[in-house]
Amino acid sequence: MQFNNYYWYFKSAVPEKICDDIIKYALTKKETMAKTGTYGDKKLTENEIRDLKTKRNSDLVWLSDLWIYKELHPYIHKANKDAGWNFEWIRSEACQFTKYKLNQYYDWHCDSWDKPYEKKGPEQGMIRKLSMTCQLTDGSEYEGGELEFDFRNYDPNMREEAKHLKQAKEILPKGSIIVFPSFIWHRVKPVTKGVRYSLVMWNLGYPFK
Repeated sequence: MQFNNYYWYFKSAVPEKICDDIIKYALTKKETMAKTGTYGDKKLTENEIRDLKTKRNSDLVWLSDLWIYKELHPYIHKANKDAGWNFEWIRSEACQFTKYKLNQYYDWHCDSWDKPYEKKGPEQGMIRKLSMTCQLTDGSEYEGGELEFDFRNYDPNMREEAKHLKQAKEILPKGSIIVFPSFIWHRVKPVTKGVRYSLVMWNLGYPFK
């Protein structure tokens, strides 16, 4: 697919109080170690944990509260239209509240799966089409943790990357939102100071025709 816009953003869109409320609420929940799709829901061995942390190292909480969806869904609809993607999507997965502490990161990945969800349930037969990240902490509260994109259609680790990268500096202000097609390669670089909180949401629909 060819696009004029590979992502769409809204600077300082979510009020600071709501960002703080999401953080406060999420921190009352039980954290889990972030995984990649390769590992699913199974309990990991020590070797698998070490292997996973070479790719992704962060802590997360799953949130599926209606008030959060109501706050964020309008921005996803607007980005989908204004960016010119006009993807047909039907539902959202649970939101992922992510905490990146010192030296934590998420290396190059894309959010979409090669095949639709096979497990029976409301998501069966669907794929991730639009990804959204909401910046819950201001960029002045931490260092590192940059969200970077590579718009080429292959794993950035496989090629020389420097001249192809784009840092999403537009979303550093607290409450900023970025929306992008789920098949776009991206990463979160290691945090070098402070803590970076974000909220991620994946929006699903049936496979592209």
